[in-house]
Amino acid sequence: MKVFVTDKYSVATALLIAAALCVALPFALRGEETASQSSRELPVYSVERSDKKLSVTFDCAWGADDVDAVISVLKEHDCRATFFVLGSWAEKYPEAVKKLHEAGHEIAGHSYDHTYYTQMSPEEMRADMDKCDAAIKKITGETPRLFRVPAGDYNNSVIETVRASGRLPIQWDADSLDYRGLSAAEMEERIMSRVQNGSIILFHTGTDNTAAALGPILERLAGEGYEFCPVGELVCFDNYYIDNTGRQFPSAPQSEQ
Repeated sequence: MKVFVTDKYSVATALLIAAALCVALPFALRGEETASQSSRELPVYSVERSDKKLSVTFDCAWGADDVDAVISVLKEHDCRATFFVLGSWAEKYPEAVKKLHEAGHEIAGHSYDHTYYTQMSPEEMRADMDKCDAAIKKITGETPRLFRVPAGDYNNSVIETVRASGRLPIQWDADSLDYRGLSAAEMEERIMSRVQNGSIILFHTGTDNTAAALGPILERLAGEGYEFCPVGELVCFDNYYIDNTGRQFPSAPQSEQ
C-alpha cells in the first residue's frame, strides 16, 4: 500500500495515527489472548488458602511394592494423602487399596486403565469413570468425588464431562517427576521450590525413589509451617471459580456477584 503525503500537516497527522496504532494494537491482541484463555476449561491445580495447608497426592498406575513404605512415612509425618487409583490397579492390588483406605487416606479415581480421555467421547469417558469408581467402591465401600485424568491430558470436553458427572477434576502445581527416576534430593528441591499455600503435590507409587524422598520433603514442609490434608478437604466442591492458572477460589469473581 502506498501513502501519499501532500504537506507537513498531513505528515504530522500520519505520524500521530501510526503512533496510536502502535500503542493500541498490543492491547487489542492481549485482549484476544485473555478471551481465549478464559474460554478454556481447567481442572483444579491449586487452591487459594489463607492458611498453610496443602495436599500430597499419588497416582497409582504401576506397581504396589512401595505402598507399605509410603504408608509408614505418611503416618510418621501425620500426613493424610490422596491416592488417585486406576480401576485396573485396584483390581490387581486390592490389599494395597484396602491398606491405604484403612490408614485414613483418601482414594480417588484415575480412570480404569489409563486410556487418554481426549481420544474418547463423553459417553465413553463417563462409562470409564464409573467402571473405575465401581472397582474402588467394591474395596472401600465409598464412591470417589475426585478424579484425575490420565497423564494430565485434557481438553474442554474432558473437563466438562468430568464436572457434569458430579466429580471434581484435579491436577497439580508441584510435580516431583519421580517417574523420571530423579533422586530423592532432586525431588526434594523441585517440590520445595514450587509449593505455596493450597498446593497439590504429585507423586507416584511404583517408582524407585519416591518413598525415600517423601520423608525429607514432608519434614521440610512441616518445618516451614505447612499442614497436610487430603484434596477433598483442601478444595471447594461448590461456589467456586478457577482462574486461568488453574487456581481455585472459594467464591464467584466480583464481576459476577
